[in-house]
Amino acid sequence: MFGATLEKSIAIDSAAMPEAPKHLCHEAKELDDGGSNSSMIQENKRALEYIEEVTRNADEIQEKVLAEILCCSAEAEYLQRHGLDARTDRITFKKLVPVVTYEDLKPHIDRIANGDTSPILCSKPISEFLTSSGTSGGERKLMPTIEEEQERRSLLYSLLMPVMDQFVPGLEKGKGMYFLFTKSEAKTPGGLLARPVLTSYYKSSQFKNCKYDPYTNYTSPNETILCPHSFQSMYSQLLCGLCQNEEVLRVGAVFASGFIRALKFLEKHFLCLCNDIRTGTLDAKITDPSVREAVMKFLKPNPTLADFIEAECLKGSWKGIITRIWPNTKYVDVIVTGTMSQYIPILDYYSNGLPLVCTMYASSECYFGLNLNPLCDPSEVSYTLIPTMAYFEFLPVYQINGHTDSISNLDHEHLVDLVDVKLNQEYELVVTTYAGLYRYRVGDILRVAGFKNKAPQFNFVCRKNVVLSIDSDKTDEVELHNAVKNGADYLPEFGASLTEYTSCVDTSTIPGHYVVYWEINRKGGQIPEIPSCVFCDCCLAIEESLNSVYRQGRVSECIGALEIRVVENGTFDKLMDFALSQGASINQYKTPRCVTYVPIIDLLNSKVVSNYFSPKCPTWVPGHKNWFTEN
Repeated sequence: MFGATLEKSIAIDSAAMPEAPKHLCHEAKELDDGGSNSSMIQENKRALEYIEEVTRNADEIQEKVLAEILCCSAEAEYLQRHGLDARTDRITFKKLVPVVTYEDLKPHIDRIANGDTSPILCSKPISEFLTSSGTSGGERKLMPTIEEEQERRSLLYSLLMPVMDQFVPGLEKGKGMYFLFTKSEAKTPGGLLARPVLTSYYKSSQFKNCKYDPYTNYTSPNETILCPHSFQSMYSQLLCGLCQNEEVLRVGAVFASGFIRALKFLEKHFLCLCNDIRTGTLDAKITDPSVREAVMKFLKPNPTLADFIEAECLKGSWKGIITRIWPNTKYVDVIVTGTMSQYIPILDYYSNGLPLVCTMYASSECYFGLNLNPLCDPSEVSYTLIPTMAYFEFLPVYQINGHTDSISNLDHEHLVDLVDVKLNQEYELVVTTYAGLYRYRVGDILRVAGFKNKAPQFNFVCRKNVVLSIDSDKTDEVELHNAVKNGADYLPEFGASLTEYTSCVDTSTIPGHYVVYWEINRKGGQIPEIPSCVFCDCCLAIEESLNSVYRQGRVSECIGALEIRVVENGTFDKLMDFALSQGASINQYKTPRCVTYVPIIDLLNSKVVSNYFSPKCPTWVPGHKNWFTEN
């Protein structure tokens, strides 16, 4: 229950804090339909009342949340160093505690990772680190967390389906086919686990031991989700989803890219999957004993179903394949905001135009809020921040020469509180969490789309400074520039140099991949042609220079091989001419390092004279590279 974990000695009036609804987990009982339905209706009602209450009293709750956080960590070294002296009011907090980035906190985080158990950022013990998709020095950022944060995450999950039930009733009568996966984890030198937030959640008791709940009745057994082998996990989850195709009412994954990979996997392996369904036997490539045991509970010989699936997959077109194989599907539950919006056309193709639903907004730092209008168009998705999750502040964003910049450090004490944001204005999100992040810049740019009572609703605009993203990877312009520079170091040996470059993501292939357009200058004289293998080495050098999230995505086949497309000389002059024809100023024009506008990509592709791919995956190991230097 929210607030129930506070020590009795803390002198805060938490009685006014709204009581969180009990999680929608129930004992599996034999209930008549009326009794079971009545209980579910009451639970949904309590969840919606909770949302109503916390959004109606957003400012009061935010004040109490901050006081709770500061009281709980009053002894933390970080807060003491900034002179807070156990004070919990907003005015003092904003005056004394600075707005920070990860680089500011990194020395403290490194101490914890190296085994310092003193209360550095938080008075409660750090239970593990959640690895962010954002990076620092090419390595995943480490976000500290505490045990009770799992309860807060579970709370937000428990609100999703009561909201969805208002728009698509009857979902409790069927199952969800969700492709969920765990990722590699590592241990810090101090012995703390470091892993992605969803891996942490799927391995938690809140997920694994949740009693029967009709809303979390998935086709995938937990054993298949927790399987560390990506092929076996995907194959077994897909097989279970096919065996229960008539029961599936909703399908999804975390990211749109992940769901599309599952469909491409089906396209590649449907004959083997159908053979398993036809014979009631599991392919020998699935070697995990727990997975085999779990899958065999569903897998019975069904030649009719196998013939049906095989016939659908063998048809010339895969348009509407989701509704053809899973005919009762009501919607596709995936993130399609931000960079994931590039996958909307292919999702529409596969789903025959089913609603694309984005349910919640969360990150490794904190779970933030949920979408109260889940059937809206993807371009209109807005998330209502739930005031009990953390203390929220907002940096106003201004447009400067076409780029977004937050306000200066001098104005940090004037950050805007949750209830004071203005409609249609853009802000950078800043959070203070129960786990030891204080006035931390998340890096997400949000636009105020409206309000639910007094709580604002935000459109996700973009991740600050990110230029390329396929899956959970985030590559910024500086990192891309340095990587391209390293790749171009192979050219001088052949009397060539890189004149100009830009980039884009290509999602016409699955998985998608980075494309870098190069215009090369060749010196005169008897200079040999540059061998193809050299350009391939250039591709690999770029990949080796990118961050660990990108390299992990390549190794796990979530991202395809990087491609260099060499364009004819003068192409970037034509690119500038095009920009000027569209109204750009010649005095302010700079070559864009990433392009998304289709006519520009078409122009670049029309000038390609050769293309090359990285010949192999870049190196990657779990954990930070400096954790292994002593071994």
